[in-house]
Amino acid sequence: MASSWVARRMEVNGIVQGVGFRPFVYQLANQYRLNGEVANTSSGVVIHIEGPQNNIESFSADLARKSPPLARITQISLHHERVKDFKNFSITASGDSASMSTLIPPDVSICDPCRQELFDPKDRRFGYPFINCTNCGPRYTIIDDIPYDRPKTSMKHFKMCSLCQAEYDDPGNRRFHAQPNACKDCGPQVSLFDRDRNKVNTSTPIERTATLLKQGCIIAIKGLGGFHLAVDAGNTDAVAALRERKHREEKPMAVMSFDMEHIRKYAVVGPAEEELLTSFQRPIVLLEKIEPCPISEEVSPRNRYFGTMLPYTPLHYLILSHGFTALVMTSGNLSEEPIAIDNDDAFQRLSGIADYFLIHNRDIYLRSDDSIVRETAGTTRFFRRSRGYVPVPVFLKKTVPPILACGAELKNTVCLTKKNQAFLSQHIGDLENLSAYEFFISTIDHMKQLLDISPEIVAYDLHPDYLSTRYAEELKDIKKIQVQHHHAHIVSCMAENLIDGPVIGLSFDGTGYGADGNIWGGEILVADHKTFRRAAHLSYTPMPGGAAAVKEPWRMAVSYLYDAFGDAFMDLDLPILKGIDEKRIKIMVEMIQKKVNAPDTSSLGRLFDGIAAIIGIRNRVSFEGQAAMELEMLAEKTIAATYDFDWVSGDVHRVLFQPIIHGVANDVQKGVEPSEISGKFHSTLVRMFSELCGIIGKETGLNRVVLSGGAFQNSFLLTGLIQTLTRNNFQIFTHTLVPPNDGGIALGQAMVAAANAEN
Repeated sequence: MASSWVARRMEVNGIVQGVGFRPFVYQLANQYRLNGEVANTSSGVVIHIEGPQNNIESFSADLARKSPPLARITQISLHHERVKDFKNFSITASGDSASMSTLIPPDVSICDPCRQELFDPKDRRFGYPFINCTNCGPRYTIIDDIPYDRPKTSMKHFKMCSLCQAEYDDPGNRRFHAQPNACKDCGPQVSLFDRDRNKVNTSTPIERTATLLKQGCIIAIKGLGGFHLAVDAGNTDAVAALRERKHREEKPMAVMSFDMEHIRKYAVVGPAEEELLTSFQRPIVLLEKIEPCPISEEVSPRNRYFGTMLPYTPLHYLILSHGFTALVMTSGNLSEEPIAIDNDDAFQRLSGIADYFLIHNRDIYLRSDDSIVRETAGTTRFFRRSRGYVPVPVFLKKTVPPILACGAELKNTVCLTKKNQAFLSQHIGDLENLSAYEFFISTIDHMKQLLDISPEIVAYDLHPDYLSTRYAEELKDIKKIQVQHHHAHIVSCMAENLIDGPVIGLSFDGTGYGADGNIWGGEILVADHKTFRRAAHLSYTPMPGGAAAVKEPWRMAVSYLYDAFGDAFMDLDLPILKGIDEKRIKIMVEMIQKKVNAPDTSSLGRLFDGIAAIIGIRNRVSFEGQAAMELEMLAEKTIAATYDFDWVSGDVHRVLFQPIIHGVANDVQKGVEPSEISGKFHSTLVRMFSELCGIIGKETGLNRVVLSGGAFQNSFLLTGLIQTLTRNNFQIFTHTLVPPNDGGIALGQAMVAAANAEN
């Protein structure tokens, strides 16, 4: 061996397991004629490399520059080693280490080479619904523990046949060390059953499933992160039956199409949307409808958008190849329950919904709903961050202690921190029943195990009745820090943008427990990571019936009208006063007057509800945020005019809604089109809050504005404020990595707790 040979040990951290990283290292080492070995460990990937120093330097440069597309290197440390006289380069068995710091890869869609093989009659995996390789397939949902090797995944039950094993062992093969590698002879299989769990006698269960879908049947299909409930999206009767059985009255349902050509038959697809649809994450992308439309109106009623995705598993491709424009692919659950992932559980919970079940025998260890995104104001915005993105961390500006943040009640996610990384969980959902709470607990336990995090601090919401709050308060031997809901919203946006305070924070949503015990939601805060003060807020108004007012927006309309007009509001010529029984309206007024079950709220979400009801759009909702969403869908975006607005100045500016209510009610009585009223209302909010930011900016000397909260899922409001505030020389920060709604709030809770723990 040449005396000029040297040896180095390289420790690589990041997403470097399950993404073809070791095969890449093997091939790169052979390219530079270097010897040594590479292995997965619980802390990442460790490489021992020997050879000429120049070759090692070139190898090191290419390691970061040319790594596989799904890999994400966060750190490479280089150490001098003694030469061990390796004769070649090899991939060795994985080993454990004291600290688990490797990043777990997310689930990714089927890659192009695998898809080509799937439909190639000459390929041995032709039509095999579990085809995958190093560059694609299940990851997070099948992992039981790390390091990421087959024995620690749900593929441990399937012994590879000789052909698959040969591929797995061949460094030149695309399936070299692909942990889920399998074929029809040795891997998972699909089966078709009826709702009574009788196996359907067929040698082609996928083809039979397609036939049943064309006949109008509802099929429960086991996918990557759980079950979907599927129907032909063009069959109105089938979609209506699914809605009725699932108890999902009007909430939009996602659809899946075979390719872009099929999607363009019913939706507008721009370059940014196409890039999202075809990305390896394969999220649901919100696309504007086109008319005439081959998709049933029942799929997304009273909405300008479809939630659309491309197939991300070979099973999806095989079903959709049978000539469907689109299939509804909605979560396999009853409304408000977690999606089913286990075959037995699916039969038990979904037999009242599905006519048939297309199942398989590969276990899902972690349920994971589809992610939802929308292209707004020039960038991608999350409505839900889950499959395809989790568990990739949000990287923080600095190292923080190990913290568990328990999130909110609605759209719950949890967050665990480790060093400079914040790991948000997949979508858990609304913590309003036992099954959701059990999913919440199991997610925390699994993430703590996989990420090797033992939290020293637990952060949670101020609301005393949230199940997430009760969970946190019952924990023993851990520091507890309560975090105000809207402060957490603002800090979550600050954290993902790597900024410190103070900032002006616009925190707008439907419900959040305020520091004064009232229900907040229309807040302008001056905040940093540690503290906040309320600089402005919408005036308080009663919510007659409390939570019932969220489901029945007409109650909020009565509250706003009574506040603005007094008893004279009953004489107004408004649709709401004709559509609701007068006795019920008088009961609401009495509740408001006597302050009986009518808590005060400053929520912008409730103002949206009230305006929607006054206009005559919706008196009742079947899902959270429905009235506000339909008000946005209706808005004429070219309207520049605004309603009068005002506020009472002071240490805390109090925004008066009465002038807006007067303006809206007068326009309704004049017969102004609802679309114009909605556009004018939206423009009023943009102008009003922009002017308030100008005043608060002068008072504080601050020019950075952070926008967070569920109301910023509203494209009109978000885009309008970004444009107006930017023109007014403010620097604007918005969400692009986590949702602005409560699905991102756990990140803010964790960072507020970290800042307060420093003392």
